[in-house]
Amino acid sequence: MVKIILASKSKVRKKILLKNGINCKVEPSNIDEQPIKENLEAEGVSPEIVSKNLAELKANKISQKIKDELVLGADSVIDLNNKIISKPINRKEALQILKDLNGKKHYLISSVCISKNGSMVWNHTDKACLIMKKMSIESLNEYLKKIKDEDLYAYNVYQIEGEGKKLFSSIDGNVDTIMGLPIKQIKEYLSNI
Repeated sequence: MVKIILASKSKVRKKILLKNGINCKVEPSNIDEQPIKENLEAEGVSPEIVSKNLAELKANKISQKIKDELVLGADSVIDLNNKIISKPINRKEALQILKDLNGKKHYLISSVCISKNGSMVWNHTDKACLIMKKMSIESLNEYLKKIKDEDLYAYNVYQIEGEGKKLFSSIDGNVDTIMGLPIKQIKEYLSNI
């Protein structure tokens, strides 16, 4: 399998790649996502396009610096009624996000982009549909107490591979997509180059 550079500091994404036999070197893009998301949303762009654009920006930024290497950028967004919910910056915000999602259907969109020499050569966006159980505020607070700060702020508010699975009455989609990396499509692309 080809070696790639992961333009992300996500431990979960790195773990998924390694588990699937894809060697990777980590080189975070450190892009400030929030103003980009806000500008795209103000233009009326869909959450899928926001996710794709951010994945592409991350991959292109690192692939401009590191020539002749494949660079993988990824981005995930929560889409609630066509409105993007961003990662929380504190526990109060995390609780508010859980309250907003409480008892409702939403989508988790994950986009991946592979770039080389500063240009995208391949991309894919996948979407999962999740329905959160209707829970009491006390239950939401109990859930948040079980999540470490680094996990809470690094990913979206739920860790589907751990405690977060208990939050949902229905999950329709690929777990790797929900964790931030639709690996099946990445492997298919890499095996054909």
